Amino acid sequence: MPPPDRKTLGLWLLVAALAGLTFTLLPPIPQPLQYHDFADRRACFGVANCLDSASNALFALAGLAGLLFLSSGAGRRAFIDAREALPYRLFFLAAILVGLGSGYYHLAPDNGRLVWDRMAVSLALMSLFSAMLCERVSLTAGLRLLPLLLAAGPGSAIYWGWSEMRGNGDLRAYGLMQLYPMLLIPLLLKLYAPRYSGDKNILAVIGLYLLALLCDLTDQRIAALTGAVSGHTLKHILAALAMYWVVVRLKRRRIL
Repeated sequence: MPPPDRKTLGLWLLVAALAGLTFTLLPPIPQPLQYHDFADRRACFGVANCLDSASNALFALAGLAGLLFLSSGAGRRAFIDAREALPYRLFFLAAILVGLGSGYYHLAPDNGRLVWDRMAVSLALMSLFSAMLCERVSLTAGLRLLPLLLAAGPGSAIYWGWSEMRGNGDLRAYGLMQLYPMLLIPLLLKLYAPRYSGDKNILAVIGLYLLALLCDLTDQRIAALTGAVSGHTLKHILAALAMYWVVVRLKRRRIL
């Protein structure tokens, strides 16, 4: 493997600096006690928190759509090197796990169940980040970092759950796993030349996910405004759409 260039070194120095600053300057961030108090508590067909629970099926559908595409002839032709598909397979598998984990959590929201949800979400984010490293930096770099990223993402959720059980909840590591892909993927697009057409469509995925997080923060307000759907349900819809947009992106792109 050739030595990393200055851009790559700078990228990883930025990652290390963000981690160091976060844990040096910020105190532990506990989970807000009101987090599990979602706006929509309606039940239907015997399912608790019906819309928040049922909307998780969209994640599973997006994941299945992605896995079916990758197994098709068009999916195999979407990559310069077949090994590039591995992070995407993990991403779409993680989308299915998000549907299962979040659905399980919303049936009876608490910290113990939320760990499973967050493990799946971080697995999806790290898989997508690895896919972009493969495509923009190098296939070798993306695949060699994949095991580390897969350990760091779910590990951050496990660390949060462990810290909550000790009575000193700390969301800093999990927050970093959310921040890194949102910040570094656009940086990869800027620093490295594309090998596929329409590669910047990944920004639509990031935008949808950020909009989903905003809806989550305004859960109660959106519920009061619409009277029909809560912000958290909209979060699920938008985040699942972001995952499906990865499928659309792969279908539309061409090798340059």
